[in-house]
Amino acid sequence: MNNNEKIISRKSPPERSARMVETIYGCKWSLTVYQLLASGVQRPGEMVRSVEGLSTKVLNQCLKKNIEFGILDKVIYNELPPRVEYQVTEFGQKFLHILDELEKLQQEIDA
Repeated sequence: MNNNEKIISRKSPPERSARMVETIYGCKWSLTVYQLLASGVQRPGEMVRSVEGLSTKVLNQCLKKNIEFGILDKVIYNELPPRVEYQVTEFGQKFLHILDELEKLQQEIDA
C-alpha cells in the first residue's frame, strides 16, 4: 500500500439519535403529545382531557422522557395555583422535522 491510497474506516450508526427515535416511536403517546403542542395545548391537564385513554401517569412519563432527550422544555410559572406548560425546544423542532420526513418516507413505501 502506498501513501496515496485512502483508507476508509467502518461507519457506525448514530447510536444516541437512533435510540431516541426508537424510544419516541415506541412510546404510544409521544406523537400525540406533539400534535397537541402544535395545536396550542400546552398544559398537562388539558392534554389529558383532550385525548381519550391518556392518563396523567402515562402522560407524565412521556413528558419526562421527552424532557430528558431535550425535545420538550417544562416551563413552571411562579403562581398560585401553580401552572406548568410544555413547549418544544429548538432541538425538538429539528427532531420533529426528522420525524415528519420519516412519515413521508413511510407514505412513499406504502404507496
